[in-house]
Amino acid sequence: MAVSVFGELLITGGLVLGLFVVYSLWWTNVLADRKADQQGDKVRDTWAQEQNKGPGALDTGDGIGFLHVPAMKSGEVLVEKGTSAKILNDGVAGYYTDPVKATLPTSGKNGNFSLAAHRDGHGAKFHNIDKLKKGDAIVFETKDKWYVYKVYATLPETSKYNVKTLAAVPKESGKKKAGKYITLTTCTPVYTSRYRYVVWGELVRVDPVDSRRTPPKELD
Repeated sequence: MAVSVFGELLITGGLVLGLFVVYSLWWTNVLADRKADQQGDKVRDTWAQEQNKGPGALDTGDGIGFLHVPAMKSGEVLVEKGTSAKILNDGVAGYYTDPVKATLPTSGKNGNFSLAAHRDGHGAKFHNIDKLKKGDAIVFETKDKWYVYKVYATLPETSKYNVKTLAAVPKESGKKKAGKYITLTTCTPVYTSRYRYVVWGELVRVDPVDSRRTPPKELD
């Protein structure tokens, strides 16, 4: 009898664990994608309403633009301010404000546009970050411009406390001079948050947005 009860408890525990995994890796994606779509639509609606008010990106808590990374096959990713779990859980990418402040490309200044997003669950926008290779495109879309970056270095594993990867001049990527950089970060290995995976890119050009809003895919 005791063995039978213990077996039933194991089966029940396994079912509960399985349901939790489904929730973590599937249902949170559904909810996050839904939320991100709503927020993204709000940003685009605002841009449409402001199209006659001059150039510039929408810089609010609702989002500042959209990230397009063809190699990751994650579609357009809304970018918001901050990298807290509360923000990233909505299926977006967030730019760093702490411990290192990201430099937004719209500022026109040299610096590092450093971003983070989940790799699993909650939209998993950076799930395929390991697919990015040297020379791949990373494109950031604002209301009136495409900021086109080219991947030049990756770091498959580093400490989650390694803030040097976010520096204005990311020397760990091999750069020694100021420039206009972008950094993508997420957790690694897959399904854990033990370390960080890092990809660096450098701005190669800025294109005007046309009426089709089709992100550039070819690099010079």
